[in-house]
Amino acid sequence: MSLNWTMLSPERTPVPLPHELIIRTIDFPGADLTLFIPSTPPTGSSTSGGSGSEKKVLSVGGLWLTDQRLIFVSAASKNGELDSLSIPLTAILSTKFEQPFFGANFVAIDIKPTPGGGLTEGSKAEIRLKDKGLFEFVGSLEKTRERAIYMRRSSCDEEEGLPSYTSPAGPSLSSTPIPMIPPSDAPPAYDA
Repeated sequence: MSLNWTMLSPERTPVPLPHELIIRTIDFPGADLTLFIPSTPPTGSSTSGGSGSEKKVLSVGGLWLTDQRLIFVSAASKNGELDSLSIPLTAILSTKFEQPFFGANFVAIDIKPTPGGGLTEGSKAEIRLKDKGLFEFVGSLEKTRERAIYMRRSSCDEEEGLPSYTSPAGPSLSSTPIPMIPPSDAPPAYDA
């Protein structure tokens, strides 16, 4: 997951990667994003989570779900803090559809950050939609994510492959005739 790494067109829409297909779009300003970025542990400390504080970033913008990633683009960049957020589908660790008693439904996403992407381990995002059905969007996200994970595993399996086997250098076992001897407890009138 990377902050502000998405290439944007002049209309502030993401430029697709090679062979990337857009599956679903939520136009501006149809999505609210809340991003929670835990502080990194102090240098030399072995404890995870550091001081326990986290940075909370709120933004309004648009969403794009492609066959490779989930992209959020803010409607207006505030001092360059959050212009865009690009999450590879294979980096989404989990999603959870939340229905609070008070407030709007949202999807909570746990994400594995990309090294050098501006986020830390334990980063989470919450997405709320204004005028669209969130349940339908979450269904599309889950199906697309499952397919991306399946395709990645398939390509890894193909790359590993099985080793090629060769026959032994000696005489082949199949070329040696094996005499047929009837078993000793053969039924009566058994001819060889």
